[in-house]
Amino acid sequence: MSRRGPSTGPPTEPRARRRIVISIKTKLGALVVGAVLLTSALALVAIRTSTEFRYITIFAMIATLLITQFVAQSLTAPLDEMNTVAGSISRGDFSRRVRGADRRDELGDLASTINRMADDLEAVDRHRKELVANVSHELRTPIAALRAVLENVVDGVSEADPETMRTALKQTERLGRLVETLLDLSRLDNGVVTLKARRFEVWPYLSGVLREANLAASQRGLSSSSGLHNRTDVHLHLDVSPPELTAHADAERLHQVMANLIDNAVKHSPPHGRVTVRARRGAWPDSLELEVEDEGPGIPEALRHTVFERFNRGQVPAQAGPGSDGGTGLGLAIARWAVDLHGGEIGVAESSRGCRIQVTLPGSLPARD
Repeated sequence: MSRRGPSTGPPTEPRARRRIVISIKTKLGALVVGAVLLTSALALVAIRTSTEFRYITIFAMIATLLITQFVAQSLTAPLDEMNTVAGSISRGDFSRRVRGADRRDELGDLASTINRMADDLEAVDRHRKELVANVSHELRTPIAALRAVLENVVDGVSEADPETMRTALKQTERLGRLVETLLDLSRLDNGVVTLKARRFEVWPYLSGVLREANLAASQRGLSSSSGLHNRTDVHLHLDVSPPELTAHADAERLHQVMANLIDNAVKHSPPHGRVTVRARRGAWPDSLELEVEDEGPGIPEALRHTVFERFNRGQVPAQAGPGSDGGTGLGLAIARWAVDLHGGEIGVAESSRGCRIQVTLPGSLPARD
C-alpha cells in the first residue's frame, strides 16, 4: 500500500480531453474558413475577369460541397465501422476491433474505448468459460472417486471397513472444501461479505494456524486428483518480532489467508523442506506485515501477476515436491480476496530461494459499503 503526494507527471485526463476536443474543432473550423476563402477568391477572380457571378456561384457551391463531403466522409466513416463492431459485440463476437484508434481526435478516443471494452468483454467471456470447465472438472474428480468407493462396497468388491470409509470421507471432505470455496467466491462477487475485526496477539494466533496445518497433514494428508500425499516431512517455522506483536483484523478471514498460503508453500516444498512464516510490525502505526516463504522452485517473474487469479495452477517444474499437484487453483485467489477486504496488499516478493509471499495489512480497516 503506497501513499503518493501531489502529482507532477503527465497532464490530467480532463486537460488531455480538452486538447483532443480542440483538434476536431480545428477541423470543422478549417472547413468553414476554407469554404469562405474559396468563395472570396472566386468572387475576386470574377471581378477581375468580368466573369458572370452565376457561373462563379455554381462553381463555388460545387467546390464547397466536394470539400464538405470529403471532410464529412473522414468523420462519419469511423462511426459506421464503430456501429458495425458494436453490433458484433452485442451478438457475442468479441474478436473484431475498430481501426483508427491512433487518431488524435474524439473519434480516435472513442475507437480506443470500444477496443478496450471489447478486450475486457472477451476476457470476461473467456474466464466464464474457463470457470465452468474448471468447476465441472474439480467437482467431477472427488465425485467420481467417492462413487468408485461406494460402488465397490455395494458390489462386494471391498468391505465397508474403517480404511474404506476413511477414503470415502477424504473425498467427501475435499468436495465440501471446494463447495465452501466456491460459496466464498460467490459471496465476494455479490458483495455480501462483512468483516468482524478484533485485536489479538499475533504469536499465539499464528502458532494455532501452524498447529492446525501440521495436524491436518498428519491426519488426512493433502487431497489431490492424483492421490493423497502426507507432507509431514516439511518443517514449519514461525518467526514473530517483537513477540508481543498485536494485530487488528478479522481473525477468520486472516486464517483463510495464512492457511492457504501455508498449504500452497507446503505443496511446493522439496522433501524435508522448510516453510517460514514471519510477522513484523508494518511501516504505519498498527499495521502488520506477514510473509510465507518456502524452499521450492519459486515462481517465474513473468507469471507472478497471474498466480492470484482463480483456477490458476501455475507452471512449476515437476520436481516441486511430492505434494505439488496444483490443487484447485483457488487458494491464492481466496487469499487475495481476504486481503483486499482488509484494504491490504498481497504479492510475490523477491527471494533468493523458493517463493516468498508478502501480505501487508493496514493499521485500521477501511469503511465498507
